[in-house]
Amino acid sequence: MKKSTISALGATIALAATVSIVLAGGKPFNILMNGASEVPGPGDPDGSGNAHITLNQGQGEVCYKLEVANITLPAIGAHIHEAPEGVAGPVIIPLTAPDVNGVSEGCVDNLEKDFVKEIRENPEEYYVNVHTSDHPAGAVRGQLK
Repeated sequence: MKKSTISALGATIALAATVSIVLAGGKPFNILMNGASEVPGPGDPDGSGNAHITLNQGQGEVCYKLEVANITLPAIGAHIHEAPEGVAGPVIIPLTAPDVNGVSEGCVDNLEKDFVKEIRENPEEYYVNVHTSDHPAGAVRGQLK
């Protein structure tokens, strides 16, 4: 095989791989969490964190990585709730609570694709929060945007 043919074949494979990654990928959200956002408060006044949420509508899946600091660890719960900023709402997706290092990650699958689509289309209507033994109603919270 000629060098130019191998090069063209390699470029085609790379392009196809890139397209598949983009098509298979989801919509990412990077959410800042803090105690002041918790409703009803007070949340942990020193608490902070990041929630990296990816909504994979085509797979009916929500993947996440939570990283929290300055809260009692391990946490006792973590969830995605349905409610706009400043309002408490029901749990719609349970997440694994952060461990003693303040981290948890995973994917929740087997979700209805239309349900994931609703979150993608109206992210401001949903929030992530983390619960601790000191703040069982919620230590930190952040709104999807």
